[in-house]
Amino acid sequence: MDLDSSAAIGRKAASWNRPEATWRRARDSSGLIDILLVEDSPADAELARQVLKEARVQSNLSVVRDGEAAMAFLHRRWPYADSPRPDLILLDLNLPRKDGREVLAELKHTDELRQIPVVVLSASPADEDVAGAYANHANAYIKKPVDLNEFVKCVRLVEAFWLGVACLPPSGGRA
Repeated sequence: MDLDSSAAIGRKAASWNRPEATWRRARDSSGLIDILLVEDSPADAELARQVLKEARVQSNLSVVRDGEAAMAFLHRRWPYADSPRPDLILLDLNLPRKDGREVLAELKHTDELRQIPVVVLSASPADEDVAGAYANHANAYIKKPVDLNEFVKCVRLVEAFWLGVACLPPSGGRA
């Protein structure tokens, strides 16, 4: 292989990693990736919002604080009738009203929702929580760090992988 061919292949490979490469991820008509964060801690939700706001990939973050609200959002029931279908869900397990474990099981057993990737972000390191999440088809399980800097680093890693490397399903499972 000559140097010109090698350089052309290198340029082609580099273009695959551009943030604007639309084949890598689902996008709505605005070009944003819709993320649903299901988190009952206002501090964690705000921190995640700030980290994602600074991300190189543009996203639209919706936050709900309990499992019942998450299911209403996903099924587009009042007051979320006009909500976007998320391309990615970040789910805490220990939620009020409806536990995150129940939310995960329900959405992965619902035809129009099951292909939406779910990343569990939980403070629980318990083997049964990890095993249960994967048994209910979570796409990843991340132990939520207690340290503020580690939490920021964790959200940035989630953003880098799920919004920059992974190929999300087309249209986030939009019905």
